[in-house]
This record gives sequence, structure tokens and C-alpha cells, in this order.
Amino acid sequence: MQHLAKLNNLITEFYDKMSSWELSVVKETNFSLAQVHTLEVLGSHGAMRMKELANHLGITTGTLTVQVDKLVKAGLIERQSLEGDRRSILVNLTEEGTQVFKIHNDLHLQLTEDLTRHLSEQEQQILAGMLKKMNQEF
Repeated sequence: MQHLAKLNNLITEFYDKMSSWELSVVKETNFSLAQVHTLEVLGSHGAMRMKELANHLGITTGTLTVQVDKLVKAGLIERQSLEGDRRSILVNLTEEGTQVFKIHNDLHLQLTEDLTRHLSEQEQQILAGMLKKMNQEF
């Protein structure tokens, strides 16, 4: 049981440090962390329906609508009605939204490189496998 307490402390410490880093990076933009996460999902996965995007973000479609409204107004996201299903809305990054995503994603890639530079390729693969398993628990 003591190993779980130690693991808990390490996960919590990592989360706190990652959150602090993320907030400091986003602070330099005019967007909220939630808005940047919306851009990240669309940039990584491509266009998707609002309901699907809300599921990826773990939020309600009502909460997402507020974020998307602001991002549409900022020119970073565009909405499209789907042919044959006018109730479903597809959202996608605009060219400007893609640029914001790329800049933020490059910062994440640099952080990942910095955090894993002392790990062998095998250790990086093991870490990726463990993180994938952990993410499936949510």
C-alpha cells in the first residue's frame, strides 16, 4: 500500500507541474486553457461533430458551445451544417486556428523532448505504453 501512496504523490506532483507549465504557456495568448484544449483536439483529430468534440474534452455540449462561439468570433474555428442532418454541426479549425494549434503543439513537443531526453528509446516506449493504459481508465 505504501507504493501506491508514493505513486500517488508522484502523479500528483507531475500533474501540478504540468498544469503550471500549461497555464504559463496559455497565459501568453488571449485564450483560455479550455479554448486552447479545444484547438488541440481539433488540430490533432481533425473536424468533428460538436457532441464528439465535447466527449473528447469531457464537457457538456452546452459548455462547448460557449467556447466554440468565442473561437468562431476569434476566427479560429468554423462551423458547418452537415448535409442530411441539419441538427449536427461539424466544427473545424480555420487557417488561423491551425497556426495557433501548431505553435502550441510545438511547445508541447519541446516539453516532451525535454522531459524524456534522459530516457532511452525503450524507456520512452514503456512510458508511452503505461500512459496509454492509464488513459484508458478514464
